[in-house]
Amino acid sequence: MSSSFAPVTETPEARARNGVIAALAAFSMWGFLPIYFKVTQHVPALEILAHRIVWAVPFGALIILLRRQWPEVRRAFGHRRTLALLIAASMFIAVNWLVYIWAVQQSQIFQASLGYYINPLMYVVIGVFLLGETLRRVQILAVILATIGVAVLTFSGGQFPLISIVLATSFTFYGVIRKKTEVGAMPGLFIETTLLLPLALGYVIYLATAGTAVFANSGVGDSWLLVLAGPLTVLPLLCFALAARRLTLSTVGFMQFLAPTLQFIVGVAYGERLSTAHLICFAFIWSAVLLFSLDAWRSSRVRVPVAQPG
Repeated sequence: MSSSFAPVTETPEARARNGVIAALAAFSMWGFLPIYFKVTQHVPALEILAHRIVWAVPFGALIILLRRQWPEVRRAFGHRRTLALLIAASMFIAVNWLVYIWAVQQSQIFQASLGYYINPLMYVVIGVFLLGETLRRVQILAVILATIGVAVLTFSGGQFPLISIVLATSFTFYGVIRKKTEVGAMPGLFIETTLLLPLALGYVIYLATAGTAVFANSGVGDSWLLVLAGPLTVLPLLCFALAARRLTLSTVGFMQFLAPTLQFIVGVAYGERLSTAHLICFAFIWSAVLLFSLDAWRSSRVRVPVAQPG
């Protein structure tokens, strides 16, 4: 399908360059997203989630229009299995968003970033237990290292990383469902937020009726900040979709760890307490991530001797 965002005259070099730029933009936006939730910390997490959904719909519709993807949206709505999968996906992503917003507001950015480091490793575990896949030795070692890291934080730090586990699990199941759903990234997100829209809009109306809404009651600045949640939700995914079409899977896999790394840095900047247990945990996780990424890169090189962009 043609797209005004992806000219067909791109050379292979331009595709690769544009793909890297798009990936950097996507992962940087996701990486610095905690700053937005810190700025809106005075707004209850559930109200932010509601506005994130409400304003993502019109902004997403605009992107769908510009990319000429309405036929794909209509096909998905008309396909019973696809729609059922997207309903399930919308539930998982809503839980993921709510827990993430709440975690940042509660000064748990380290735990949030840990969740997204664990996420790719959890894909491996899901593949083994649910899909019957076999682990390579390096993957087994990576999972063991990650498990040790979580155990250290739990027993030495006296803190079970529940937030990290919930974020990693919800996003993993979301990813597994979306992998089985025959719909593109942007049309899929648009449909998911549209499915959640009645609940989100109903909650916004309830808050307004009860007189407890921050939106429209705490000044123009707060209202515009909540509207901003829409583009901040849609734009990173758009950039990621553009990158995924232009880059090899291994390249995207390496770059995806930029987001939790930036989140970790944001946590440090906001003065979150970094205990010895945290440092040991992250050392094990980063080692696991490095092994996992190198194994994925080597595996892709074996399967595809001459890698072609997207």
